[in-house]
Amino acid sequence: MLLSMQGISKSFGGVPALRAASLEIAAGEVMALVGQNGAGKSTLIKILTGVYQRDEGAIHFDGRDIDFASPSESQAVGIATIYQEINLAPQRSVAENIYLSREPRRYGFLDRRAMREGAKAVLKTFKLEIDVDLPVAHFNAATRQMVSIARAVTQNARLLIMDEPTSSLDEREVAVLFETIRTLKENGVAVVFIGHRLDELYAICDRVTIMRDGQTVAVGAMQDMPKMELVRHMLGRELAAFEALSRDADANAERPIRLALEGAGSGLRVRNVDLSIREGEISGLAGLLGSGRTETARIIFGLDKLERGTMRFDGAPRSYSEPAAAIADGIGLVSEDRKVDGIVPDMSIRENMTLALLPKLSRAGIVDRARQSEIVERFIKALGVKCASPDQPIKELSGGNQQKVLLARWLCTDPRVLIVDEPTRGIDIGAKTEILRLLRRLADEGLSVLMISSELEELLAAADHVTVLSDGSSVAVVSRQKLSEQILLAAMAHQVD
Repeated sequence: MLLSMQGISKSFGGVPALRAASLEIAAGEVMALVGQNGAGKSTLIKILTGVYQRDEGAIHFDGRDIDFASPSESQAVGIATIYQEINLAPQRSVAENIYLSREPRRYGFLDRRAMREGAKAVLKTFKLEIDVDLPVAHFNAATRQMVSIARAVTQNARLLIMDEPTSSLDEREVAVLFETIRTLKENGVAVVFIGHRLDELYAICDRVTIMRDGQTVAVGAMQDMPKMELVRHMLGRELAAFEALSRDADANAERPIRLALEGAGSGLRVRNVDLSIREGEISGLAGLLGSGRTETARIIFGLDKLERGTMRFDGAPRSYSEPAAAIADGIGLVSEDRKVDGIVPDMSIRENMTLALLPKLSRAGIVDRARQSEIVERFIKALGVKCASPDQPIKELSGGNQQKVLLARWLCTDPRVLIVDEPTRGIDIGAKTEILRLLRRLADEGLSVLMISSELEELLAAADHVTVLSDGSSVAVVSRQKLSEQILLAAMAHQVD
């Protein structure tokens, strides 16, 4: 094996990010590294490249024990990383980027001719002939990707790590990238391919390493790993059973459609999404990492522009250019990462809960404190938020209670549609059940809920129907009567009729 990582563990502030994880790859092999958000992929790679130091475990590269203190040390022995956001100097030429910080010199002066000829030669091995004197910004994403790879090759890289390399490429550009990877294989270069598009993984990778919850849970040859099995390993099972909370689907059949997307698209992440949410129902949205779930929510909420297709709200065409317009129509969004995009940790419960309502609570820049207090007290009681007082900093609350405050933030605006992205992530099983019951009660009172979740048990318990996304497109809509774990897994694995 060119690389062997065994028993790798890492904690941050006492919270384990990796638990005895492993990764092995041979020279001339393309290894897929897959897993959902928080699986530990990035942490494992950062330990390999010297960004983080491991707490436990051993790393062997080319037959030697290694313990890199910095990324420059890993680069020196032939490990190169190409990140999802391509790290190039856009206004400098292709040749300058390829030889950045390693420029050839002659008699103490920069040898531009040697740099130019070297850049042409290495790009030609990838069947790419371009003007290497032009700035990198002049070229498309695929060509910039090739330039990053060429820079790694000129560094004599023996192991190339590609983090979501196809995320900004179209089909033709992906084909060029894959041809380049095959050339690298022929030259004995090993490639770790971090990705989420199943068809691409099966097209280019020899083996797959699957991570979940900081552990390596499966390793195998791609051709011997059925898609259903791969998806099952990625998602895992949370064995705690949720009580069935959704109503009989027939009860929703006559209710009017409140929000609908038809052929919705934006950029490369959302290609062709159809979904609908009726009045008073919970509409589930499922899919693997990178399927376009969160990006679809961003379009509905006006964070991203609807570039293709249509969106209708109560039957009328809509396309929001900013969240304020969506909020004005009665749409709220509880984001996926409450710590980054949700709570303001040093502010009080009162302040966090009424952030979205402040324009209606203020006159001439002065907040109506009495009305604010009345609303906060009402929702603390209605949602069962456990706290010392409304003035307690929200960062002192448990994850479940923080999530209730974020729900209350939008409920106090009297929304008609509420989007909840991973509503129970990072909270204990008791709080999860409580949140799902709360969403069900809100739907029964007439609220339309779009619930995005990677936990199938939640969708099975709470959703009235589920739309499954894959690679930015809708691939299945599963009614309540047909809803099962097996059908959802099959849809995510592209095995639907």
